[in-house]
Amino acid sequence: MPRKKEIATRKIAMGSSAKIGILERLKAGPVIGDGGLVNQLERRGYVDAGVWTTEAVVQNPEGVKQLQREYLRAGADVMQTCTFYSSDDRLTLLGIENIDCATLNKAACEIARDVANGGNALVAGSISTVPAFTDRKGKEEIMNEFQKQIDVFKDENLDFLLGEFFGHVEEAEMAIEAMKQLNIPIACTMKIGPAGDLSLPHKSPQECAVRMAKAGADIIGINCSFGPFVALETIEMMKEALDAEGLSPYLMAQPAGWYTSEVRNDVMGYVSLPEMPFAMETRTISRMDAGRFAREAYKLGVRYIGGCCGCEPYHIRAMAEELAEERGRPSTIIYDRMGQSPSTLKERCTREYWENVIPAAGRTNVKILADLDDRR
Repeated sequence: MPRKKEIATRKIAMGSSAKIGILERLKAGPVIGDGGLVNQLERRGYVDAGVWTTEAVVQNPEGVKQLQREYLRAGADVMQTCTFYSSDDRLTLLGIENIDCATLNKAACEIARDVANGGNALVAGSISTVPAFTDRKGKEEIMNEFQKQIDVFKDENLDFLLGEFFGHVEEAEMAIEAMKQLNIPIACTMKIGPAGDLSLPHKSPQECAVRMAKAGADIIGINCSFGPFVALETIEMMKEALDAEGLSPYLMAQPAGWYTSEVRNDVMGYVSLPEMPFAMETRTISRMDAGRFAREAYKLGVRYIGGCCGCEPYHIRAMAEELAEERGRPSTIIYDRMGQSPSTLKERCTREYWENVIPAAGRTNVKILADLDDRR
């Protein structure tokens, strides 16, 4: 349970009419992030799977805005700019024509700010990996690609910067170096699990955490590639190393919204699963799982809690509801209301029921499908 003093501080911070910055919010209590923008846009028909670039902010801005509104309504405190894979070298590599990094980032900032202003949320400028790093182009060219992403953010009055989805700690360090020039808070997350990063030899989560903190990030952690329960293992490893080094950045976790236990020790994460990308729905976590993750992450000391690919607005709502008291906000889920439904739902009017239910797969098996084919 949260300390009374912490809850009181949180209520004061969130009740203020002035916009409270990310570090102040984290000091007061947990901050809820948003979910997987690009993955959800692909499911809605705005983004191509495999390419995952976000030209939808220019071509279909209302679609992006509506999704971000849903995350805001679900309880997110931060709107990330929809700028994943927005670097010029990535757009050129994937054949995206007539849209460059500057155009895309500016449009994404306008959308995120418009949505955030409707709910006292913060705006985070999102920066991700660049092909120049994996192509070993050298630090100068890599930094130039980061610079072009950041240049747009200079004039956008962002609340903080977020570098994410880094598979190599060396690239994460370069991104942090580039982001520091704006003199606003910096968050940085890596797509790693317990086996470490993609470098050879692999760098452990412990080493990655310490290196990101020493590079100057105010908030560090993990995002994507692994589901919430693998993510909890990883973030615990990172915290132990940070504590041993006497480092105290805020911790952040935005895992995928899928079960990924089979690839726990695979550095590629869910990309190695045979269902990726068009059958991942069968692995979707429940909202109760999302709530459990939020609670366990909070107990570990994580203060920035959200989701990435596969996390829909209802998952973010579950996280926000689970930590409603710690955030100084009333819960809006009233289980007793289900008692007003048909009698078959009356036994489900308690939180305990939903915490203990074991969801079934609910899918027709292959033999039945084969029998149907034979009868046709």
